[in-house]
Formats: sequence, C-alpha cells, structure tokens
Amino acid sequence: MLLSYLKIAWKVLLRRKFFTFINLFGVSFTLMILLVVMALVDHVVGPNMPEKRIDRMLFVNTIRQQMADDHGWMNMPASLHFVDDYVRKLKTPERIGIMSNIYNATAFVKSGLLPLDIRYTDGEFWRILDFEFLGGRAFTSSEVAQAQPVCVLNETTARNYFGTADVVGRTIEIDLKRYRVSGVVRDVSAAHIASYSDVWVPYSLSPSLARDNRIGGEFMIVLLAPTTAAVAAVREEYQQMMRRVEIPNPKEVRALYSYADSMLASFTRALHFDGGSQTLDKDNMGTFYLICTVLGLMFMLLPALNLVNLNVTRILERSSEIGVRKAFGATGSNLVGQFLVENVVLALVGGLLGLGLAAGALALLNEAHIVAYAQFALSWRVFGWGLLLALVFGLMSGVYPAWKMSRLSPVVALRGSGEQK
Repeated sequence: MLLSYLKIAWKVLLRRKFFTFINLFGVSFTLMILLVVMALVDHVVGPNMPEKRIDRMLFVNTIRQQMADDHGWMNMPASLHFVDDYVRKLKTPERIGIMSNIYNATAFVKSGLLPLDIRYTDGEFWRILDFEFLGGRAFTSSEVAQAQPVCVLNETTARNYFGTADVVGRTIEIDLKRYRVSGVVRDVSAAHIASYSDVWVPYSLSPSLARDNRIGGEFMIVLLAPTTAAVAAVREEYQQMMRRVEIPNPKEVRALYSYADSMLASFTRALHFDGGSQTLDKDNMGTFYLICTVLGLMFMLLPALNLVNLNVTRILERSSEIGVRKAFGATGSNLVGQFLVENVVLALVGGLLGLGLAAGALALLNEAHIVAYAQFALSWRVFGWGLLLALVFGLMSGVYPAWKMSRLSPVVALRGSGEQK
C-alpha cells in the first residue's frame, strides 16, 4: 500500500510542475534560511577551533562602573591589576587566561605595508584555547614573565611576510619592534572575538598595559571550568568575588558590576530587554531563546499556511479522481493516508533541496570572505531539526484538505466541484 502511495505521490508531483515548484520553493527556501542563520550563529558561539571547549568556558568582557550623582555608566574591559588582585585568586576555575583588545599594527614587506591585528595574551591563554599549530609552539608563562620578545603568527601572516608558513625561529619586525616567531597557527575566524588575531605577543611587552592600576583596562578574561557541571560554581564564585572588589574612587563610582558568562550569554546580557537597565543580574538567555523560538515558528508557520491553501486547491482539482476511488471502495482513511504521504514526499524533497541551497549559500559566503578567515559549515543537527519541522508542517498542511476531501460523497466528488451540497 505504501509503495502504491509513493508511486501516486511521485506521479502527482510530476503532473503539476508549477504547483510542485511553488511547494518545493516554500519548503526548501524556508529550510535554507534556517540552516544559513544557524550556521552563522554556530560559527560564533559553537564549539569550533580554537574555542573547542566552549561548554566549559566563561568570559568576562566588561566591567560596568555606575558613576556617582547619576553621571551614567562607564563600561570597560578589565585591567591587569583587577586580574592579578582578584580574578587569579579564584579557586574553582581550572585555568584563568587573559587576552587584550585587538590593536592595529604594521609590518613592511617587499610589496609595501602589511596591516596586522595584534593581541596581547598570557601563557594560560594558550592552554585554554585549542589552537591548531602548523609549526612550533605557544609562548609560555615563563617567557611572558620575562618579557621575551616572542610571538605566534597565523598562517596568512607568516605567508604574507615570509612567503612560507615554515618560519619558526625566524624574526619578524612589527611597528619597528622585532619578535622571534615561536609558532604558527592555522587562521582563526575574526568572528571569534576572544581568540582571533594575526599576531599574538606576551602582554608584558606592553608596559602601559602592565602598569594600569585602574579597575577597567584592556583585557578580556576567559575562565575554564574543570568540568561542564562546574561552570555554575565558577560563575557563582566570580559573583562572590565581585562583592569584595574595593571601589578605588567611591566619590566618583557608586558600584561595580561584572559577570562571567558563556559566549552566547555575553551577547544576550548586552540586549536590554528590560528597557535599558545595566544592573543586569540575569543574562537574558531565557528571553533570547523564547524570542528565537517564536520567530522561528512564525517563520516556518507562514509557508505552512500557504501550503494548506495550495493543498486545498490541488485536492479540490482532484475531486473526480477521489470520487472514482470512493466509488471503487476506497475509505476515507485510505484517501487521508495517500494525501499525507504526498505531503511527506514533498517535504522530504524540499528538505533535501533546502540542504543543497544552504550548502551553496554558505559556499558563496565563504568565497566572499565577509568575515576574515571565516569558514561557515552546515550543522547536521540543525538540518535534522529543520527537516523534522518541515515534515511536521508538511503533515499539518495536508491534514485539513485530506480530511475535508475524504468526507465527500462519491456523487459530489464525481461532479468535480468538490463542494458538499
């Protein structure tokens, strides 16, 4: 019976090619948009190299200072003084690393200027993030403490400056300072705000960063929990630590706020769903997921409603066929089953087309280099959920018209009007 339904479904799809095209376009385009959006999100906040252990990482991007006398807020990354005096004394994190903001730098090559992004880090940074080394090694905490002039290059910088990636031990001059290359890593996407750079050097090579005695400074902090289950404990200990932070200038600053967040939460906390308050004790993750779910369902529901209308029209046109089948003994459940199989086949074909379209769209995005060094990839997990939703909506769009036509009397159906009188 199922094989017969599948054969009928295939013949029906080929019989009305324009109608089939409209249906397939609705399913495949919706799934393509869903896959592309989720691929972009997964690229930024997912477990991708070098942020492979993202489920154990917490990030401190900002310290918010509430100014006295209603003079507003000042948001800055952390200073080295704040990291050394408070954060490095935490007990629950397995490792604590720091990375500065990105700074612009310049090197000279035969063809002219080579603009670079440079970042200051410590030795623990390399033990938390899983960079893929093409050669050499990361600089160590000992080399950072001794302010050794070493650096790590990404592959593109090594090739642009030296003409090859095999450059470990050679010297590169950046902003008139000479560094010995200790290692070369594969390029990191610029979308990875905690790990991206062209060149990484020890923070101790920048005296202005090391001497900063303010609370706010130039460093982001990454905390690695020993296990995924310990992430909450690390976050709680960080909050307890913040309550002990001494405000250096209480006449100007009323209070300090800072949070250790997951990568996604570090973005959602900045979305002021509550109307603009910056004293956010919640990370807004729940609200963010709710909004995304509602928007996603609405995005997929609208094509489903259109499919319902198209299916009603299509089935009404087949009322004569339905009348003949009923006259020969087909039951209502037989007809409902047939129409549902047709919709499932349509959803599956549309899903596969959507997968192909999404792969093509991501290939175009990768080719366009809209984000430096970014390589977006399909998420098979998202594709599975998207295809499941397409099947659910495909079934929903076929249930009503199938049920409606299954209740027609053979005489009315044979008239071809499709209207019960």
